[in-house]
Amino acid sequence: MAASASIESREALPSAPATPVSGNPADLLDTDWAWQVYCREFGEQQPEQPTVQVLEHTSVPGRRAKATYEAEWPEDVYLPNERFTLQQDAGEPVQVFRYPDDPELPGLARASDPETAMALVKRYVMSVPPRRIRVETIRYRPGGHAVLRHRLGRARFYVRAMKPDAMTSLWEATELIIRSSFAVPRVAGYWPEGAVVWTSEIPGDNLRQYIRAGGQPDPEVLLSRLESLWAVPRELSRHRPFNLSGRYRGARREIKHAVRDHDDARRSFNRAVKVLDPFNESWTPVVTAHNDFYDDQLLILPDGRVVLVDFEEAGAGDPMLDVGNFLSHLRWSAAMGTSKRFDAKTEYHRIFREAALSRFGWDPHELALREAICLFRTCVFPAIRPKDDSLQKLATGLSLVNETLS
Repeated sequence: MAASASIESREALPSAPATPVSGNPADLLDTDWAWQVYCREFGEQQPEQPTVQVLEHTSVPGRRAKATYEAEWPEDVYLPNERFTLQQDAGEPVQVFRYPDDPELPGLARASDPETAMALVKRYVMSVPPRRIRVETIRYRPGGHAVLRHRLGRARFYVRAMKPDAMTSLWEATELIIRSSFAVPRVAGYWPEGAVVWTSEIPGDNLRQYIRAGGQPDPEVLLSRLESLWAVPRELSRHRPFNLSGRYRGARREIKHAVRDHDDARRSFNRAVKVLDPFNESWTPVVTAHNDFYDDQLLILPDGRVVLVDFEEAGAGDPMLDVGNFLSHLRWSAAMGTSKRFDAKTEYHRIFREAALSRFGWDPHELALREAICLFRTCVFPAIRPKDDSLQKLATGLSLVNETLS
């Protein structure tokens, strides 16, 4: 890949077709312009043009607009796909960066390169003789966090690269989780300056895949683990309370923009927010909670133990919201998948919901409100990730929200 152009020799970036911070996320959907910006920044000159698609776009009107792209080269060019991000803050020039050189994630570049990753593992995780390390990218949110996998023979680790200020929140969340009866991965090492943490990979079945295949884990096991977390004294949570209101408002803004030209989806949106707006305003955290509990964050071991692999949001929250979020992911996955997946997920949704209502004696309507607001927040993903079926998924999701509320 060509080296980055120097500041002195770099030409002025091409002007945007419109000002991204105007509040219209479509301003960043001009992929030709985005690729010109990328080439001016990094000096890419190839005889062939790649196909550039928008992976995700978000905006805060008057403050910030951001879009992430992937450039796919023709097969005969023999170049890997390029993932890059454009971001513009109000009154500032466009910033462009590419994976893994994310300015918000200081340790990602070294952790994702096999040569430098090996040096990091030797220094911060364990002493090993010279050998090849395999690095796999599991998940990456530009400006947010990345999850990698490092493999050194039989030793395997998940690696989280994050913002430096997120390290403190992770340690505080860990202190809460280890007081519950959830099993969690062992922290194998961390690099403070790079904000990178290694945890041991635990062999087990991903709970989402387990349920999809027709497995039905005992809901009482999951609920008892959650209950042990809710019992952790709230005063031990130094982490800021879960910001449901902010998450909801952000999703509401993106979804409203996405449905503005589509009558049926817009009516579904208006119907949903008429109920969810007042609930969101009235919601308050009451106890220690997970705050992002769903099936894809859990492993089930052969002996029946449940391992929680992601818990960075743990802090002051709401028990019913934990259960509502779990139910919402089952519902969403069922609706967006195959008929076989629909049957398995729908059945376990019923089992888990009935078990929670029976165990805790909750008001079904209150639980439905929480499931609905979690479903609504999930609707943001088709709203900000443009694909051929995005509008259809968004409309289906909004219908699920209203069905849950009814």
